[in-house]
Amino acid sequence: MRRIHPGPAGDVDLAAAYAYPRERWVRLNMVASADGGISVGGLSEGLSSKGDRRLFGVLRGLADVVLAGAATVRAEGYGPARPRASWEPLRAGRPPAPPIAVITGRLDLDLTSPLFTEALARTVVITAETAPAELRSRAAKVADVIVAGGDRVDMALAVAALGERGLGRVLCEGGPRINAQLAAAGLVDELCLTVSPLLIGGDAARILDGPPSHTPTTLSHVLEEDGFLFCKYTREPR
Repeated sequence: MRRIHPGPAGDVDLAAAYAYPRERWVRLNMVASADGGISVGGLSEGLSSKGDRRLFGVLRGLADVVLAGAATVRAEGYGPARPRASWEPLRAGRPPAPPIAVITGRLDLDLTSPLFTEALARTVVITAETAPAELRSRAAKVADVIVAGGDRVDMALAVAALGERGLGRVLCEGGPRINAQLAAAGLVDELCLTVSPLLIGGDAARILDGPPSHTPTTLSHVLEEDGFLFCKYTREPR
C-alpha cells in the first residue's frame, strides 16, 4: 500500500498513519463502491480487498472499542475480536483485543452467539431505558449493559459512557444509520473510507443514512493498492 496524497508518494506504515491523535476520538470506517453504494447483496464483503481487510485489522488493533449497530452485527455475522500477534505492539498496556459494543434500542440480539459466549473482552450492549427489563436482565448476564437515553439510544451519552470506561478511542463500523446518528450529534472526528473500483447501481445505502448533518472535514491522506483508494478525512477544528 502506498501513499499518493500528500506527496511525496511512497510506502506507508499503517499503524503510524492511523494512530489516534488523542484518547477521546470517534472514527468511522466504511467501504463504498465508486458510485457510493456500501453493500453488494446486503453485505460489505463484495466491495472489499486484501488491502481493505489488512487496514480493517490495523484499525481494530488500534481501537479501544469497536462500535456497531445491531443490524450490522446481525447482517455481517459479528463475532468477538480475536487477538492477533501483530496487535501486540499496538495494544501495549491494554487488553489483547478490543471489545465489541452493540447499539440496540430493542435488545433484539442472539445472546447465545459467539459474540457473547466466546468474547475474550466482554461485549458491551448499549440500549435505552425503554428496552424490556427482562431482556436487559438477560443481556447483563453475558455482556456489560449501558443504558444511554430514554426512548432511544442517545449517541452522545453512549460515547461518553464508553469513555468513562476507558474506551475513548472508538472505531465505528456502522451501519449507515448509526453513522448518520453519530454525525448528526456532532461526534464524528474522522472518516476512514475505502473506495472500491466498482460500479454497482441498485439501492444500496450510502455510508450515512439518516438525519442530515454538517461535518466539514480535511482530506488527511489517500493511500492506494490494486486500484482501491484508502481515504482518511479528519474533522476540521471547531
